[in-house]
Amino acid sequence: MFRAEISDADLLKNSIPIIAEIIDEGIFKVDKSGLSLVCPDRTMVSVVDFRLLASAFDEFKVDGDVSLGLNLANLVAVLKRVKSGDKIEFESEGKSKLKITVKGNGVRTFELPLIDIKTEKPPIEQLNFAGKVELDSSVMEDGIADADIVGDSVVFEAGTNSFKISAKGDVSATEMNLKHGDSGLIKVDSKDKIRSRYPLDYLKKMIKASKLTNQLVLEFGTDYPMRMKFHVIDKLHLSWVLAPRVEE
Repeated sequence: MFRAEISDADLLKNSIPIIAEIIDEGIFKVDKSGLSLVCPDRTMVSVVDFRLLASAFDEFKVDGDVSLGLNLANLVAVLKRVKSGDKIEFESEGKSKLKITVKGNGVRTFELPLIDIKTEKPPIEQLNFAGKVELDSSVMEDGIADADIVGDSVVFEAGTNSFKISAKGDVSATEMNLKHGDSGLIKVDSKDKIRSRYPLDYLKKMIKASKLTNQLVLEFGTDYPMRMKFHVIDKLHLSWVLAPRVEE
């Protein structure tokens, strides 16, 4: 049995629809720590690691561990009917349906079918990143938007005290350079120079999570997967892992 109520509806409205742009279905795990989803997309190019902590809820009760297999498009359709300020109640008894009650101007209820999903948890905890960059989310938004003008991929580079976002097309190029002390760059932790290229079609969707928080953490290495982390203190963690586009 699982029952929870949350009054900060924006935590869900600003995260689940973004996840659903990449992940079409997944198994939400519920335990005493909260609600989580760790799932790759169908192409195995990216992985989402989403955790909505029990402390984000006004009320949170779960007996043991509960698994909720959901089609994310169905969940997003319900969340679109939720207004900021509404309370959302989740209730699951048995293995067939998830009941969602929206409390605002009246009380509305929705029932979503729980589906059987076969998936294995991706071993993202085994990743060992060579460098980490902390920066304002708006800086990354600008860098990705600039890169989208000229190409279909973006290159991240980090050194001891610098970070660069660049892209190159057939006839055009763009580059953003940030150094220690520049506005928007908080911290760079990389002993060696690292460089890797990533597909923009994924990054343009992932960066939409910037609406959750003003800052993000980027971890990557040379020709190595990257992890982009968004964190709302005591409430929510959302991370994306993305495979590199290895250059010849």
